[in-house]
Amino acid sequence: MPFAGTSLRDEYAAAVERVAGLTLDALRNGGGPTPLTDPDTAVPRPVLAAVRVVGTDLFAPQLLTGREPDPAAAALLAQAQRSLPPPAPASADAALVIGWQNWAAGRILARTPYGTAAPQPAPPPGPEAVGWQTWSVRMAQLSRLALPGLDGPVHDAVRSHVLALARGTVRSLLRSDLATAAHLARWLAWAAAAGRPPGLEVEPVLDRIRLAGDGSARTGLELAIAARLLPPSGQSSGHSPGHPSGHPSGHPSGHPSGHPSGPPVTDGGGAA
Repeated sequence: MPFAGTSLRDEYAAAVERVAGLTLDALRNGGGPTPLTDPDTAVPRPVLAAVRVVGTDLFAPQLLTGREPDPAAAALLAQAQRSLPPPAPASADAALVIGWQNWAAGRILARTPYGTAAPQPAPPPGPEAVGWQTWSVRMAQLSRLALPGLDGPVHDAVRSHVLALARGTVRSLLRSDLATAAHLARWLAWAAAAGRPPGLEVEPVLDRIRLAGDGSARTGLELAIAARLLPPSGQSSGHSPGHPSGHPSGHPSGHPSGHPSGPPVTDGGGAA
């Protein structure tokens, strides 16, 4: 129940922070299940909405440590999708992003008793068609696809255009758009785990975002996922992180740098 004077927007934002924070804790604690709700109580609507926002990242603690998706989280995401269908997209670009996010969620839910694979949307236009700036923003909006167990045309585009992502990351840092920079740094970490040189050092980028941020659990989760995807310094995994046979975290025993335990940072502005 919200406190007196708490707006509905604030209540939903707080629910997103709570769900992201619990997921981040599960990732830091070794990839066990995320205690999102009490199984004996009805799920509040703000929690369902938050689960939709966090989406496939609900399963990052398991996917990054080589486990199967958490069945309780899968049941909750499936319930959220049934109860809260997304609003009609405002543009063709928005529809494309939503379509690929739904595809990713469907791919993971299909590995559980709670869903089936969603249809694959049309591939998004690459940087050669829309320019690297516009493409980078779109890829930031699709950062939830940068997880083990997912692979498709979006990931092929990342493999082919890592330099464009690096440029987008630097541009976002120079513009103080830390949310977009965090999303793109996650893709660069994914590319490094896939054996593609990321074009710049990703760890200092993550450090910069941590230091400049204000403590949002949502971006903290983004940074922790990026750090887990990174292979050890000076190495690349040689496996696609989208393939089950690759090292789920880019390193068989997790990332040695300690980044996943760093403080979370803000997710303000940019591509959410």
